[in-house]
Amino acid sequence: MTFTGLSAFPLTPLVDDAVDEDGVATLVRRLSAAGVDSITALGSTGGYAYLTRQERATVARLAVEHAGSTPVFVGIGALRTSQVLAHAEDAQRAGAAGLLLAPMTYQPLTADDVFTLFRTVVENSSVPVIVYDNPGTTHFTFGLDLYARIAELPGIASIKIPGVPADLAEAREHVARIRAVVPERVTIGVSGDAAAATGLAAGCEAWYSVIGGTLPELALRITRAARTGDHRAALAESERLTPLWEAFATLGGSLRVTAAIAEQRGLVRRSCLPLPILGLDDAERAHVARLVDALGLDS
Repeated sequence: MTFTGLSAFPLTPLVDDAVDEDGVATLVRRLSAAGVDSITALGSTGGYAYLTRQERATVARLAVEHAGSTPVFVGIGALRTSQVLAHAEDAQRAGAAGLLLAPMTYQPLTADDVFTLFRTVVENSSVPVIVYDNPGTTHFTFGLDLYARIAELPGIASIKIPGVPADLAEAREHVARIRAVVPERVTIGVSGDAAAATGLAAGCEAWYSVIGGTLPELALRITRAARTGDHRAALAESERLTPLWEAFATLGGSLRVTAAIAEQRGLVRRSCLPLPILGLDDAERAHVARLVDALGLDS
């Protein structure tokens, strides 16, 4: 199993405060048909932190069932280690090809806390683990020393890093510093969709993508150009999508915008996000609809 290319992060749509199983199946089938390299269910875009153990087990099962031959990675983050291990067990039972682990926190975590969490998980898992570094959501920041300690653990397959610097030279230096402390067997994947093309040009082997979970063709154009070495084309396509990336930044985050797009396209029902997240209001939805039309994202 190689953790490279485009890993698409679909929503977990809800209806009447329960998982919309038909919606999950629809989103996953579209991703597999589009040819993404992997599907990551129950990432932050998949709302894992808002779901019960049973709901998460259901989503993992549906994702694997409807993904065809596309590998499925499953998010297992939770506040307590025992809960993380339970989610890992459910994901593996469903047939997950890998586990995505973010160190969730209410009380501040130390580097030793997080290292011990990852060590415990890999010791109790039979599939590879992706390190999920998402300080904007989890409020925990990894350092190079912690990357190095965790990456040496057997079973660690990839590190999902936050967005890289916008300047390509600085981005290359940033990725090179990480690569210098982690084994070659561990891939480095960029997140933060606006930074993806730059991250791939800077040496990242994977893109863990929010927008790829709803508009996979868009994300595949960038990924495939980058993987063939045509970074100029990848960067140009990302630059063309600047209004979309700006909407992510100004309309309450990529989750809300992506949900609005999925709802407008009829992929999921209206108000698919877990309360208290209300999603976009009518004026914001109209703005996103115009943006989608102007950028040709429906074509």
